[in-house]
Amino acid sequence: MKFARITVLLAVVAALLLLSAGPGTRFGFWEYGTGFQLMRWAFFGGVAAALLAVVLLVIPRTRRAAAPMLLAALVIGILTAWIPWNGLQTVRSLPFIHDITTDTADPPVFVAVLPLRADAANPPEYPGEEVAAQQREAYPDVQPLDTTLDPAEAFARAEAVARDMGWEIVAAVPAEGRIEATATTFWFGFKDDVVIRVRPTATGSRVDIRSKSRVGRSDVGANAARIESFLQEFRAAGS
Repeated sequence: MKFARITVLLAVVAALLLLSAGPGTRFGFWEYGTGFQLMRWAFFGGVAAALLAVVLLVIPRTRRAAAPMLLAALVIGILTAWIPWNGLQTVRSLPFIHDITTDTADPPVFVAVLPLRADAANPPEYPGEEVAAQQREAYPDVQPLDTTLDPAEAFARAEAVARDMGWEIVAAVPAEGRIEATATTFWFGFKDDVVIRVRPTATGSRVDIRSKSRVGRSDVGANAARIESFLQEFRAAGS
């Protein structure tokens, strides 16, 4: 029974490490590197708890005395280990890039958010063709949006969509067709900066958008997903 309690305690501690990794980073209790380290500890703790639970369940005496407790430890341990493991597989399946745009030849430029990125690990400049090639292969659906709306209407809709998505608007300059905003990720609270550009065309206007992480080599697909969601919401609002 003693070993069963230790196994459950190990599983619970691992789960708590996992649950605290993101919010602790978001609310400034530690740096994001510490948050990732907590996830690693949670993974190994979850694996250890699950393996120990299996061993104790195989032993008839401990299985009879504490089967429900050991099964709970097994389930908690597996779930706790699976979440960071699955996240790692996602990271490995995607390119190590963090700057995504609908226009890789002439990406929208950050202006108003530059002071907010003063201490950011990732510089505001677009990294160039090497990243653009990786983006085209990994995220082929990230493309400019052509609309029959005139520039003023497209600008107003783009700003409304950005606000509806919960982004913090840093600047909205209709005369330049430029909207800048900051998006905060839910779990870790990472700050990603967004710039939207609206330009006139012969049939209406063209909307381009760029999303860039302030820290981290890989964005785990977050910037591309954000852009695709914006484009979907813009289209859903009308023609």
